[in-house]
Amino acid sequence: MDPRTNPYAPGAGTPPPELSGRDELIERAAIALDRIRAGRSARSFILYGLRGVGKTVLLNRIRLDAEARGFESVKIEAPEERSLPGLVAPAMRATLLKLNRGEAAKAGVQKAMRALAGFTRALKLKYQDVEIALDLEPEPGVADSGDLDNDLSDLFLAVGAAAKERDTAVVLFIDELQYVPEAQLASLISALHNASQSQLPITMVAAGLPQLVGQTGRAKSYAERLFEFVPIDRLDDDAARDALIIPAQKEGAQFEAAAVAEILAQTLGYPYFLQEWGKHSWNVAAASPIKQQDAEQATVDALAELDASFFRVRFDRLTPAEKRYMRAMAELGAGPHRSGDIADQLGRKVTTVAPIRNGLISKGMLYSPAHGDTAFTVPLFDGFMKRIMALE
Repeated sequence: MDPRTNPYAPGAGTPPPELSGRDELIERAAIALDRIRAGRSARSFILYGLRGVGKTVLLNRIRLDAEARGFESVKIEAPEERSLPGLVAPAMRATLLKLNRGEAAKAGVQKAMRALAGFTRALKLKYQDVEIALDLEPEPGVADSGDLDNDLSDLFLAVGAAAKERDTAVVLFIDELQYVPEAQLASLISALHNASQSQLPITMVAAGLPQLVGQTGRAKSYAERLFEFVPIDRLDDDAARDALIIPAQKEGAQFEAAAVAEILAQTLGYPYFLQEWGKHSWNVAAASPIKQQDAEQATVDALAELDASFFRVRFDRLTPAEKRYMRAMAELGAGPHRSGDIADQLGRKVTTVAPIRNGLISKGMLYSPAHGDTAFTVPLFDGFMKRIMALE
């Protein structure tokens, strides 16, 4: 079949041709944001789940829908080795400049700009990745103490007041939130809490790996009352089938039932993998309908591509000791596994491998679904480890 008309879209945060199984969640988020803009009580969302479940796609969809309804969005991706002020300051500047357009500038927006000027000036030395310049003079005593807890709260209160003045709301959309250090995460939660208590329309919708739930709880005990933590999991059979079949139908193609069953069994309903298998099934099929043998060949091709890219880039970030830990873990299966069982597989004591496990959690490769348990954050990674590395 013609690869030029292949409808599938595997990629990091790339919108799928059919976003199935998520309508109820998207509507819940829209209701929460509309309530916050109207000054009503609502918890905003933190989406959490494994790699490949579509968290970034959902975050972007909620953001685009909000922008279409007149919200001001602050889009942030939190990579490792960046400070929260270094991420927030330039993104907030862009949002305030948008609020400052149109009708004559209002006092609230100007005050927020001056607060941002003080914020960046005060924290530029402490967090040396803050790179932003503003022509406005800071307002003395507002967001300029050099203490992130106080200054971020001052900044959010000023931005929230500016948004209220403009009859809109500012929403921080933060991806990979688990990479924000816990002390800075505590400052972020505190700032949002203060704005919520003041009934100001500034809030956050974020996404991250499963460990994010524990991180926010450790950062601030009241986080569970401020946010609604929404687990994002693989699709059920009906939604997974729609995600696979509907894009092909829109291009006039069909799948045989056996081909669908093969792909659902291999992908386990994970949205990213459904796009990979759909793409390869389309490309290897001679014509519609796509047959079981096409799907079986797609499994070979998809795993080869995943091994060379999606899995490999994560594997290459690991130290030799971390690779051995994950290979031992893979030998036990998909998991989750007791940390003691992994240590036994390595022939070592739990206490001696605990630093390796902690490092893998920090890198976003593992998480702990329950005390003493360890699991992969990347689905199908156990199979990759077995293919790429011999057991020592």
